Amino acid sequence: MIRPLEPSDYARVVGVLDEWWGGRSMTAMLPKLFFIHFRDTSFVAEDDGEVVGFLCGFRSQTHEDEAYVHFVGVDPGKRGSGLGRELYERFFEAVAPRHVVRAVTSPVNEQSIAFHRALGFDVERVEQNYDGRGEPRALLVKRL
Repeated sequence: MIRPLEPSDYARVVGVLDEWWGGRSMTAMLPKLFFIHFRDTSFVAEDDGEVVGFLCGFRSQTHEDEAYVHFVGVDPGKRGSGLGRELYERFFEAVAPRHVVRAVTSPVNEQSIAFHRALGFDVERVEQNYDGRGEPRALLVKRL
C-alpha cells in the first residue's frame, strides 16, 4: 500500500535508511521537515505494516513547471519489483500539471542512475562540488 507520508512515519523511515544504503550514514540527508511540509507530494509504501519504500519530493517554489524528488528508497529485498516506479508514478500524478521533474544522485551510484534512466530520466550534467567541496552530483531530469 502506498500512501502520503505522515510526521509519525519519520522514525520508521530513518530507522531503515542507513541499512538500506549498506551502512552509509544517510539520515542527515532526510530531515523531518519533508514529513511535515511536503506530505501531499511525499509517499511511503508499506507491506504488512513494515516500511518497504518511500519518496520525498516537492513542487518547485521557483520554477512553476518543475518538481523535485529529494530522496527515494526501496527495501533492498523489494528492489526490482516495480515499487520504485510506483512511487515515482504517484509523485508524477501529485505534481501534475508540472512537466519537468528533477533529482540528483552521486555520479558513482550507478544503480541509481540506471534506475532513473529506466524511468525516462536523462543525466543533464555532472556538476562538481554541487553539494560542497568534493561532492559532485549527477543532475537528472525527466520531461513528462
